[in-house]
Amino acid sequence: MAHEKQTNGAENQADSTVEQYFAKDPQRFAQNLAQALEELGKAAASWRQARESGESTDISAAPLADMVKTFSRVSEYWLSDPARALEAQTRLFGEFMGIWANAIRRMSEDNIADYAPASERDKRFQDPEWGRNAFFSFLKQAYLVTARWAADLVDGADNLDEATRHKARFYVEQMSQALSPSNFLLTNPELYRETMASDGENLVRGMRMLAEDIAAGKGDLKLRQSDASKFKVGENIATTPGKVIARNRLVEVLQYEPTTKKAFKRPLLIVPPWINKFYILDLNPKRSFIRWAVEQGHTVFVISWINPDERHACLDWGDYIDEGIRFALDTIEQATGEKQVNAMGYCVGGTLLAAGLALMAAEGDRRIASATFLTTQVDFTFAGDLKVFVDEEQIKALDAAMRERGFLDATRMATAFNMLRAGDLIWPYVVNNYLRGQAPLPFDLLYWNSDSTRLAAANHSYYLRNCYLENNLSQGRAVLRGKTLHLEDVDIPIFNLATREDHIAPAKSVFLGSRFFGGPVEFVLAGSGHIAGVINPPEMKKYQFWSGPKPEGELDDWMAQAKENAGSWWPRWHEWITGLDNEEVKARKPAKGKKALADAPGDYVRTRA
Repeated sequence: MAHEKQTNGAENQADSTVEQYFAKDPQRFAQNLAQALEELGKAAASWRQARESGESTDISAAPLADMVKTFSRVSEYWLSDPARALEAQTRLFGEFMGIWANAIRRMSEDNIADYAPASERDKRFQDPEWGRNAFFSFLKQAYLVTARWAADLVDGADNLDEATRHKARFYVEQMSQALSPSNFLLTNPELYRETMASDGENLVRGMRMLAEDIAAGKGDLKLRQSDASKFKVGENIATTPGKVIARNRLVEVLQYEPTTKKAFKRPLLIVPPWINKFYILDLNPKRSFIRWAVEQGHTVFVISWINPDERHACLDWGDYIDEGIRFALDTIEQATGEKQVNAMGYCVGGTLLAAGLALMAAEGDRRIASATFLTTQVDFTFAGDLKVFVDEEQIKALDAAMRERGFLDATRMATAFNMLRAGDLIWPYVVNNYLRGQAPLPFDLLYWNSDSTRLAAANHSYYLRNCYLENNLSQGRAVLRGKTLHLEDVDIPIFNLATREDHIAPAKSVFLGSRFFGGPVEFVLAGSGHIAGVINPPEMKKYQFWSGPKPEGELDDWMAQAKENAGSWWPRWHEWITGLDNEEVKARKPAKGKKALADAPGDYVRTRA
């Protein structure tokens, strides 16, 4: 009798487990499925209408063609020798047989571990059903061994040059992320259960959000990563008090209100990237580098780039230097009377600053007394995965597309950056938003990440060709305003910050760039990545940074001699810059004696793409 009760209990538990994969109300499920398909139709209509009206155009098949060509090179190695091809197939077949044998054992034995376990850090397979349910367990393990097998094929192909191998690894990773069973309704146990439990209401919400996001992207998917309704620039983000004191067709120059009675004589000019908006340095009061620098006694000026359109199509790096950096220097001199400033450039803003310094050195303009580079590349030998998108064919195709409209659409550049970390910045949001039907939570950093900008055609083309493709800037071949640029002519003190886990400006690349300047370089390596490693206020007491000898030789050799320091690099930078000149004057009010053009953060930053 007891055995009978135990058996019935096990049967009831099994029934309960099975029941979770069936719709509670089939009629309601069918209605919701029909409504979800209707919303999907709206998304498709928005995509089609944008292309019919010319509001959105597909750039070209160049990236896809490059991926096919790259995979062909890998296949050529394995298929050109029958023995190699058989060995590769046998290895994969053996992996599948291992999974099958493991599944057979688990039917009769307890506590049998997976043949191909997922990493504990892999958030895709955290649901217990990935290990408990035989069907989902097999899917997971088959996916993992196939993804690893494909990566091994790339690493084992001896006929590849390093550039092609780099591309092949990147493309394999993108395909592996995209084809994960966690991304599909019928192969993700958690999604399947939620769909059945809600009778498909999650799909209705998800397809509605998909339609809204394609409409917001004007025919392209503008993937929402944060609840944008919870943020408003100038109200609860980018709130450090200041004024717009100058403006031209390309920039607004902001000066921030002092919070100290005395200020350092040398003003600080920040040159942010134009690929993103400047308020990454002013997200909120607790994480604002701008506010912190003001509190330390710096008179802070910031360039706010316009979100360009067809009117700015022909503006190149020479224009961005003249109407951006030089215009800001003129503005600072008019506002403070100072002819010597400390300049700081972030990411591509730093690359532009480096080019501007070389041009100004050739012309005898010595107004910038020191330069700080934050995650900035000046040499692109080891520029990371973004180089995958840059070769002669892809640049020509991109140039042709940009000529039609005068700019690169913001969504396309944002997608390229998100692809560098697709497992964190694309697929979790696709699953959460469009399959689970859950709107993302408000997060200021991801709101900023989605507030992307268009890129002016001539400016972006110069950047890709002279930096990523031909590496002209560091090699003394880049030309601006008829002058050849030489970074060794930049003999002012340099503070060069890299971040250890940077996927956009790899630490190895930033370190290598240190050797091209003609003056003393202070190299510092911060913990974390491209954003978190830079935006790291001392009060948070997070991460660490390394400081050490001159940046010579290899990065690993430098690290062996470097000293690890707890917390933020910000105080170290402040110590360095005040060590150059700590003379103080009375704190300066912005727009003193003149009418300000606007309150910070200004008008240009509010224009959404």
